[in-house]
Amino acid sequence: MAALLKRGFTDEGYAVDIATTGTDGLWLGTENPYDAIVLDVMVPGKDGFDVCRALRTAERWTPIIMVTACASVDERVQGLDAGADDYLPKPFSFAELSARVRALVRRGAHERPTVLEVGDLRLDPARHRAWRGSTELALSPKEMALLELFLRHPDEVITRTQILEHVWDFAYDGLSNVVDQYVSYLRKKIDKPFGRDDLKTVRGVGYRLAITEA
Repeated sequence: MAALLKRGFTDEGYAVDIATTGTDGLWLGTENPYDAIVLDVMVPGKDGFDVCRALRTAERWTPIIMVTACASVDERVQGLDAGADDYLPKPFSFAELSARVRALVRRGAHERPTVLEVGDLRLDPARHRAWRGSTELALSPKEMALLELFLRHPDEVITRTQILEHVWDFAYDGLSNVVDQYVSYLRKKIDKPFGRDDLKTVRGVGYRLAITEA
């Protein structure tokens, strides 16, 4: 498949390198400023998830599209959490893959850290783990998703509607207090035990995670 894809991309005017193992792919991705990387999950040696995560940890932000024979939602989530920009299950048409690569190349490389960090709060979305300083936090999946949203938008006011759309994925009906309840739960775990007050209420609008140091 790699040979076929190389021929197709070469015919479209790209210069293409092939890595036959995950280790080789990691080395090539670290040493070369590629416009895009097509990464198979099931490469020999290090798998595609490990390669993608290692590239992001090494601060290599080349856009990555992952391809795999498995189309499960969990695996797609795992790939995106590892730092991938797009995901395409097999079998796929070369025309679709080429179109997605063109879109990634147009977008360019932007820093997307695999571990989110604001002050002494840290969250690893791929491993679903979070810390305040050296203390690991015991968060439910919804609390984890809510904290991730705040960490991706530090010191920004996030409305209740935005929180519902990103964490619960349904339209705000103006009546539900589920957001307020979960913000309260989150405060009890990330702020109160540490004598902090970083998760602020913006009256009549929403909430804001203040950027403060320990």
